[in-house]
Amino acid sequence: MKIPRRAALLALGTTPALAQTSLARAFAPEGKLRAVINLGNPILAGRASESGPPHGVSVDLAEALARRLGLEVELVTVPAAGRAVETIRSGRADIGFFAVDPARSQGIDFTAPYIEIEGAYLVRDASPLTRLEEVDRPGTRIVVGLNSAYDLFLTREIRHATLIRAPTSPAVVETFLREGLDVAAGVRQQLEADQARQPGLRLLPGRFMVIHQAMGLAAGRDPAALAYLAGFVEEMKASGFVAAALARHGIQGASVAPPR
Repeated sequence: MKIPRRAALLALGTTPALAQTSLARAFAPEGKLRAVINLGNPILAGRASESGPPHGVSVDLAEALARRLGLEVELVTVPAAGRAVETIRSGRADIGFFAVDPARSQGIDFTAPYIEIEGAYLVRDASPLTRLEEVDRPGTRIVVGLNSAYDLFLTREIRHATLIRAPTSPAVVETFLREGLDVAAGVRQQLEADQARQPGLRLLPGRFMVIHQAMGLAAGRDPAALAYLAGFVEEMKASGFVAAALARHGIQGASVAPPR
């Protein structure tokens, strides 16, 4: 989508007061910018403790956008990507952070990606599987987080193996171990962390998909709001904001998406 000059100027903070007020209403008709934050993807967000405030790249972007618009931000935390999608579609949030997938296009308008994340497979050391190409075979049981980007992708792509859904992405390896399944699929960083805690596991070399993580706006808003959000994402990438946020939060396994 080509960003109009007016929208580009808005993203750079040169907004006339009247236009700024109009944009703020388009983004946040209830007066606060409600951002849904998925805590199920550690690359995007997490908590330092069970009761601590959320932090992460998505939180930083939500707060930066709210400052630009002169709005207070309200963080709506959820444990899984599917819940984040439901939250936007039900009108309980204004913006969110999602893996771009055709199955999620209804009810959400996406920007270009701001980061790219690798999807990986985890197996036991004793598994006969050594390559990605060997996974999609009859009798192989793959566990994946329900309604995650990996679930949506593998549901379309897997032809012979069987998919098992864990309730959330962080529960994938626990389900994999408890039920004696063959392969765990998910965010490379999450699987590496689980591998470090649980001996006897290994990652298959390579990646089975690359997830393009974008910001999303509740559908039906003023088109100027989506243009503004698209320009904002491009500036956050070009200025180094996204790269600095990844470094600040110690995130590996993700890279800044290229310019649109």
